[in-house]
Amino acid sequence: MKPIIYTKGDATSPQSKGIKIIAHICNDIGGWGKGFVLAISKRWENPESEYRKWHRERANNDFGLGKTQLVQAEKYIYVCNMVGQRGIKTGSNGVPIRYDAVEECLERLAAYAKELGASVYMPRIGCGLAGGKWEKIEPIIVEKLSENDVEVTVYDF
Repeated sequence: MKPIIYTKGDATSPQSKGIKIIAHICNDIGGWGKGFVLAISKRWENPESEYRKWHRERANNDFGLGKTQLVQAEKYIYVCNMVGQRGIKTGSNGVPIRYDAVEECLERLAAYAKELGASVYMPRIGCGLAGGKWEKIEPIIVEKLSENDVEVTVYDF
């Protein structure tokens, strides 16, 4: 098992060698314009354009809660768009985060990391605009990534 590494800095600029996957949570309505995605779009345009295309063409693909999309941003950097939140607002169904969807996404992310021999970098996913609680997200990361020997670094900006 590889323990989660916590550090301060910018999750879009991981300082390590090898292949890196930057993981983040997306919503299921095709919205991209607030939160961590702004930092991603500032560095690369293809993660956003691929996510929007994935959503736009959802009648013919697997877009939806619990699904992931791996987008190559640079030679050694990928961005994993993980659909882990229902909508964008807190309402009668509670906060947007869906922990079961996050679990499914992280399982797929572990497979991507293993296939590529990559390490994973992320902010405290699901805890910003999605309204999730880190004490619920962290154990899922441990179970799906750390316990599968995937190196994970969590960035606090």
